[in-house]
Amino acid sequence: MPGFELFGDKERKEVQDVMDSGVLMRYGFDAMRNGHWKTKELEAGLAERMQSKHAHAVSSGTAALTVALASAGVGAGDEVIMPTFTFVASFESILAVGAVPVLVDIDDTLTLKPEAVEKAITSKTKVVMPVHMCGSMANLDALKAICDKHGLLLLEDACQAIGATYNGKPLGSIGDLGCFSFDYVKTITCGEGGAVITNNKDYYENAHKYSDHGHDHIGNNRGAEDHPFLGYNFRISEMNAAVGVAQLARLDEFIAIQKRNYTILREALSNISEVVFRTVPDGGEENFSFLNFFMPTEELAQTAHQELIEAGVDGCFYWYDNNWHYYKKWEHLTQLKSLGKLPKDVIESLPDYDKADFSESDKWMSRNISCLIKLGWSEKEVAERAKKMVTAIKSSI
Repeated sequence: MPGFELFGDKERKEVQDVMDSGVLMRYGFDAMRNGHWKTKELEAGLAERMQSKHAHAVSSGTAALTVALASAGVGAGDEVIMPTFTFVASFESILAVGAVPVLVDIDDTLTLKPEAVEKAITSKTKVVMPVHMCGSMANLDALKAICDKHGLLLLEDACQAIGATYNGKPLGSIGDLGCFSFDYVKTITCGEGGAVITNNKDYYENAHKYSDHGHDHIGNNRGAEDHPFLGYNFRISEMNAAVGVAQLARLDEFIAIQKRNYTILREALSNISEVVFRTVPDGGEENFSFLNFFMPTEELAQTAHQELIEAGVDGCFYWYDNNWHYYKKWEHLTQLKSLGKLPKDVIESLPDYDKADFSESDKWMSRNISCLIKLGWSEKEVAERAKKMVTAIKSSI
């Protein structure tokens, strides 16, 4: 991780095809060659690979989440349950459609705790959004049962876990909608891009229209197309889609490399009794983009993290103090810092997070170290890295 580490001839060929097409229109670099669109090729490939009826490519992972919510009719005053550990895009997308982000605790999966989700449901709840952080997944059986019980939508944010599976099905394909990101730090990358997948034809129809100014895409004359509802511009460019086509074809190759590197590191750290690995739900298989483990205490985790840094082991993160990924540093959300006026529903309905108790999340995150798995490592480099990690962690205990 990420896929740009292994850019090669296939990626270059796909981009060159777009450049050679000779048709660079002003609408999103919509280059067509012999009636073929790279974006449509990417969407068809995603639908097949993710075992979904429909896929729609957009400009980013954040755009995918926003489009998915809007396509399902989520709007002003609706509540969306999301985890305390995620990326800021999760609540940004919710706020973008005028809905209210409701944070709940995580468990040792580093994703939504089902019991916390059940407790947070109100008459305004419309969506449960598990975020499959760092290559693994939530307990989707439990969350789907809760959604079915209460008539809620299950929206999977699989932006950090493309290629992972749950009971044999790709992450993103299990809920009502699933979202992916293809930015430059993801397992596969377009440079920038994202996608929404769903088996619901209505959601798909809404998605491709909403993400292109509300155009209905009927006929061959864009200027004559109708607008059944308001939309925005979340189109992906043909240049980005071309790279995505090539990278998607290499996803299984990338997962295999990540699994090899992950396994070497995990086996080495397994000999340290104080190290406990993140829980992966029964039936789940990670995409192996991160190795996550817990130390016995917050103090030991901080010490081990510092020892890893000093040993020259890069790509190891202590998310507990991270500005982007954990609720403790989200003052712009909790204090509603905005350039303009926010919707009344958000102002009146956002929980008072200054009084919230997320001690269950803190219990896990304060002891967690998350190690990035890179595609560019040789087996020798991984073995050397494993030795350094073991030495560094043991010296902290």
